[in-house]
Amino acid sequence: MTEEIKSNQPAEDEIDLIALAKTLWDNRKFIIITVAIFMLLGVAVALLTPKEYTASTTLVPQVSKGSTKMGGLSSLAAMAGFNLNDMTGSSGELSPMVYPQIVKSVPFQLELMNTPFCFPENEQPVSIYTYYTEVKETGFLEGLKKYTIGLPGVIIKAIRGEQVTSDPMTSDSMTSDYITLSKEQEKIRKMLSDKVNLEVNDKDGYLTLSATSLDPKLAAQLTTKAQTLLQNTITDFKIEKAKTQLDFIQERYNEKKNEFENAQATLAQFRDRNKNVTSALARTTEEQLQNEYQLAFEVYSQLAQQLEQAQIQVKEDTPVFSVLKPVTVPLEDNASGLTILIIFTFLGAVIAVGWIFGKEFMAGLKDKWDTVE
Repeated sequence: MTEEIKSNQPAEDEIDLIALAKTLWDNRKFIIITVAIFMLLGVAVALLTPKEYTASTTLVPQVSKGSTKMGGLSSLAAMAGFNLNDMTGSSGELSPMVYPQIVKSVPFQLELMNTPFCFPENEQPVSIYTYYTEVKETGFLEGLKKYTIGLPGVIIKAIRGEQVTSDPMTSDSMTSDYITLSKEQEKIRKMLSDKVNLEVNDKDGYLTLSATSLDPKLAAQLTTKAQTLLQNTITDFKIEKAKTQLDFIQERYNEKKNEFENAQATLAQFRDRNKNVTSALARTTEEQLQNEYQLAFEVYSQLAQQLEQAQIQVKEDTPVFSVLKPVTVPLEDNASGLTILIIFTFLGAVIAVGWIFGKEFMAGLKDKWDTVE
């Protein structure tokens, strides 16, 4: 008797696949209706959701001769003229791992926000800030969200009478040591932070910069402008020291050039006025003027050489970005309607099956509970 109970115990614990299949078949009408409802929801979402397009570009390093044995990250750093072996000892170095932080920085995004772009609804280029605060019309889903979930915020703004800043770069945001953003600026900044991204592949040594927008041409424009801003920012940082030295030498050069030209003119004028004079005083004065001219010429010549060297140094320090994959206008959107439909159909099937088995489980649990009583 005990052996029979033991032999029957595993059978009771096993899942009866036939019973499960019969349960699904008995509830097939509910499953079909649920899946159909979710399919309709998927179609509605696919039709109402705006299509987004992503444009991207890939930048690769110009590897120097001394860095051919380095890893991918060192190779990537060579693109900007950086030596990762001396990262801690040089003030002019900038790690490529910092590049994404540059793209996400507030000054970078404010500059991008204020750049005029060609929008499909506008004949004239306008900035992103102007477009989203003055031009853009609210879409159906955005309007539905604004006047349902976001209705309290709309009412509060109307009561407070909040004004929109006319231009993000003409306000006090960039006039002090710290940056102050309006609510509209912060909202657009967060949007740009989500739409513009930079990925660093430290293994293979390349950068991928991408931008997403509702218009494919605008996505390409955003990517191109972001690439230019990134290159300019890195260049300014890298050549800051050499550029400061160049500016200093340029100022000294201009000063000494004027002194040299004045000394040259003074000596020439003295010689013209004293052609036939042979007095000792005249010769002494001429020698003094000649010495002043010679000294000014030597200093001027040395500064001219230093100026040329400083200009060469700036060019050498200027980072070089090689474009492996240029920016192209995307032809396909990110998420197709078919993908959304498949996701909603699968979700409907999972929910329907889960509901059926959950109901069966709860019913069985209730029967066991009643039996215990």
